[in-house]
Amino acid sequence: MQKKVDLITKEVKKIIQGKDNVIKMTLAAILAGGHVLLEDIPGVGKTTMAMSFAKALSMDYKRMQFTPDVLPSDLVGFNMYDKNLGEFRFQPGSVYTNLFLADEINRTSPKTQSALLEVMEEGKATVEGVTRELPNPFFVIATQNPFGSSGTQRLPESQLDRFIICESIGYPDTLSATAILKGSSEKDLGSIVPIINKEELLEMQKAVNNMHVDECLYDYIVEITEGTRRYDVFDLGLSPRGSIALLKMSKAYAYIQGRDYVTPDDVKAVYLPVSLHRVKLSSKSKAAGLPLEAALMNVLAAVNIPKIDFAQK
Repeated sequence: MQKKVDLITKEVKKIIQGKDNVIKMTLAAILAGGHVLLEDIPGVGKTTMAMSFAKALSMDYKRMQFTPDVLPSDLVGFNMYDKNLGEFRFQPGSVYTNLFLADEINRTSPKTQSALLEVMEEGKATVEGVTRELPNPFFVIATQNPFGSSGTQRLPESQLDRFIICESIGYPDTLSATAILKGSSEKDLGSIVPIINKEELLEMQKAVNNMHVDECLYDYIVEITEGTRRYDVFDLGLSPRGSIALLKMSKAYAYIQGRDYVTPDDVKAVYLPVSLHRVKLSSKSKAAGLPLEAALMNVLAAVNIPKIDFAQK
């Protein structure tokens, strides 16, 4: 499977250049069975990267541009009267797919965002009392513009917590920017070759879920989580769902490194993408000018790294 992991990332890199870590984290999130939030300014390739993954993983995908007039029924579907049949017929919404791309999610109404909440958490959609299962696998990759951009609003904490990671693509480096201008970066999504099918993806997810985790690593994750709940530094720390996300992402990151066991370095590697969108600094920390990332890294540095004999794994 390691070869297939490398091939998947290689295909996405055809389109997205110079962003190897973001690609790696997004793939890990998919293998962990989680949803991904990409927060960045317009035009850096958020939507393109999501579509690249859909093609490389042979997944059906649908894209919705979120605007203030998007309704919950546009997502989960609605019952429409069919005059020919003389009865109501269910018309599926956009979420009935493998990969749902929610573009500029923070530009739509809270009511529509709430409709997406059940879908993300349970993989089901309820319309007029009838609950329907979504296809398996199912992922949401959402993009949002930074808060303060025209027409945006903050996502509620309950919805942010449903995203296993939040990443920022950022501007390309100098070499990648030059390659883009010269046209040497292949911008045609049709150039991406499907690497695995849905069944293989489910097998990879199962392998990730079965990764070996040493007992001391559970304690390590709990200590890190509790460190973010120091209310003199943070107003909002990692929730239990956040600690589960940290464990799942650690397993997936270890898997894409070609191992069948998790190390403390795996936990440290995914710590920031899992945590940054879930915690809030206290007023005291903000007044002191403490950056959120620095506060989180202080927590990590204060926790003793467990000693594990990996030679016996």
